[in-house]
Amino acid sequence: MNVSSPLHIVGRLLDSSADMTPYRPVRADAQPAAQRFSGRLFDVNPDTGFFPAQPLGKLRGEFKLWEAALENAKGVLKLGEDRGEEATAKLAAGELWRQQLRNWPLLDAARLGDKLRVLRRAHFVLTCLLHYYVHSLPPSPTEGPIVIPRPLSIPLLQVSQKINMPPILTFADIVLWNWEPINPEQPLSLSNIRFLTLFSGTEAERNFYALSVAAELRGAEMLQIFERFMNLPCPAERSAIAGVARDLERLVTVVNELSDILQGARQTIDPHTFYWVVRPWWNGSDPTAPWVFEGASPNASFELGGASAGQSSVMHALDIFLDVDHALKETRQPLPSAENRRADTSFMEKMRRYMPAEHRAYLAQLRKRSVRDMVLRMPSLREPYNAAVEALKRFRDGHIRIGTLYIISQARSTPPASMGGPCAFQENTDRSRGTGGNPVSTLLKAGRDATQRTVLRGE
Repeated sequence: MNVSSPLHIVGRLLDSSADMTPYRPVRADAQPAAQRFSGRLFDVNPDTGFFPAQPLGKLRGEFKLWEAALENAKGVLKLGEDRGEEATAKLAAGELWRQQLRNWPLLDAARLGDKLRVLRRAHFVLTCLLHYYVHSLPPSPTEGPIVIPRPLSIPLLQVSQKINMPPILTFADIVLWNWEPINPEQPLSLSNIRFLTLFSGTEAERNFYALSVAAELRGAEMLQIFERFMNLPCPAERSAIAGVARDLERLVTVVNELSDILQGARQTIDPHTFYWVVRPWWNGSDPTAPWVFEGASPNASFELGGASAGQSSVMHALDIFLDVDHALKETRQPLPSAENRRADTSFMEKMRRYMPAEHRAYLAQLRKRSVRDMVLRMPSLREPYNAAVEALKRFRDGHIRIGTLYIISQARSTPPASMGGPCAFQENTDRSRGTGGNPVSTLLKAGRDATQRTVLRGE
């Protein structure tokens, strides 16, 4: 499935949902350089950023079948490799749930219509059902493909194609679209959000989503800074240079606060629970047991990496704005280490394939004006620019510590006793990878080092 982000897709999606959204579509023939850059054109809210200001409504009519199955899954399904007493007691109910799903009528996703918010809700519901189905299956004694039943696979593929996203759980599903207000009469805030689907039912999972939302909301101010820069009429004017300097200084404050949010995970998310009980639900297809979508074209291929915080658009936007070269296309100092070169230099680009199409289009537009080029021409901007880069480098230093605590260290531990201890989970020699299937330590260090190389040196 092609998950690129051409501008015409954004226009088509937003145009068909104009009655549901506060922004206008980008026309395929629009001339970006001649029109004002506005996040609203790309489903970016000026106050909440990439996080939607309103929750998605539930599916109606015949599609209530999917909604009901998702609600029922929460009470009867546990991880297939869970050997604990509670999981054992639910085995029969879990198999009944999966059998009922296999016997569903095949609903035509075309009858969902073209409204973007409805299609996003369908993607959220169907991908949650997909991960509940796959990850609740008892382990097979022999390796082989996992077949996704037609009543689930066909509508999921239809919906995913329509909104130009992979047919798998993404960060957008578990964070951006996985909530409702506790009190609809009160404004959106972290304290007024209830998360809808908690695969594990744990506070660790709930708090991971809350931390992610906190970062998205705090990052909204960065997007305001980027928009001001993109709309500078005359960057060489003294007032423009002073404004960019102030915004770069403000960016340092925001990135430092994002670092504080990230490190707050230590107080609210138990590493052992997160590693063994929460994150397996987000995993994507495994080469030893690939997911096969029943009814799909034999030649079809899909992005099936699974949900990852690396798919958050807000940090990608910051990287693009500061011109961090993760792909190692530029010659910068110090030169990449041997370990840096072993990392997947296309990782960030791969993560963008899992973002909503509108957000990918936003990132593409953001590339069209470079603050780094402006800094190179205006020596007075070098210090505030470097300070912003250094703040991002500190964020990534902290990210390495979090990755070590929550994944690398836990990969050497045994599952909790409540899951059957060492008897749970098949032996796996490569558990120190992220949910997107990527080696955590190498990637995080490569990202930190690429950020360090972004600092402008010399006179």
